[in-house]
Amino acid sequence: MARFLLLRTVQALLVLLVMSFVIYGLIGLMPGDPIDLMMASNPGMTPEAAARLRAIYGLDQPLLLRYARWLWDALRGDLGFSRVHARPVLQVLLPALWQTCKLMLGGFTIAVLLSMLLGVLAALRPGDWIDGAISTVALAGVSVPVFWLALVLILVFAVNLHALPASGVGDGTWADTFWHMVLPVTTLALSIIGQFVRYVRAAMVDALRMDHVRTARAKGAGEGRIVLIHALRPALIPVVTVMALSFGGLFGGALITETMFAQPGMGKMIYDAILGNDYNLALSGLLFATLVTLLSNLAADLAYGWLDPRISVG
Repeated sequence: MARFLLLRTVQALLVLLVMSFVIYGLIGLMPGDPIDLMMASNPGMTPEAAARLRAIYGLDQPLLLRYARWLWDALRGDLGFSRVHARPVLQVLLPALWQTCKLMLGGFTIAVLLSMLLGVLAALRPGDWIDGAISTVALAGVSVPVFWLALVLILVFAVNLHALPASGVGDGTWADTFWHMVLPVTTLALSIIGQFVRYVRAAMVDALRMDHVRTARAKGAGEGRIVLIHALRPALIPVVTVMALSFGGLFGGALITETMFAQPGMGKMIYDAILGNDYNLALSGLLFATLVTLLSNLAADLAYGWLDPRISVG
């Protein structure tokens, strides 16, 4: 286990190194730079002043040299300064990270629990009306655009019923924060639950047809034990992979939900940083998203051994 974790750690560090170079290069190749934006907003700035600013910030240096300097500072814990927010990157990154973690963990947990329940119910009655109804709802969940779903929830629960706030993060108290989180968390959960249900149902249908399940039934095992122990655990192996990838994607990809509900999370922060040519903030945010995806894949690999003891980390 220790050797496996060490190997995966080295692989993750290499991936982060390569991704940092690729992302830095792509951002650096974008037309314009922060000084160009300053000149556009301040017509009185002379070319000489712009050249001095580029020299001060190192923007007149070759791309590889700028990347090497950024990497050296990052290894020492200095992620740079955010031009858009006029603050150090960590001061901008950590609040957005915390907000996204709340949205992501809430929506992902609800989606996983409901998809397990609905997927198992559909698999127990394949071809029945329950299976048809659940499959139809799952297909609708996959097909409905996230922005449309968010608008419907806002119109129903915020505009018409006045039951929930439509946007914002609240006044900081736990109760008010909770009510402001209900609609965005529900939107995130409904946006991914459809594909989870379809995967769980397909895996459970195959698992219930296996020989060891028929043997367990022949020996008189209860239906609950057959479903939860003999069928669900092996059926979750392919599902865990899909869920792990979705978890990593939610970290930086919940841009639409965060925008619709005015949630200052990672997705909106990365989007605004890229538009504003905020190199340090955009690069740090994208690297954090990559790190979460790598950790999700590692958690999925470790879960395989728990779901099926025949799988070893070696």
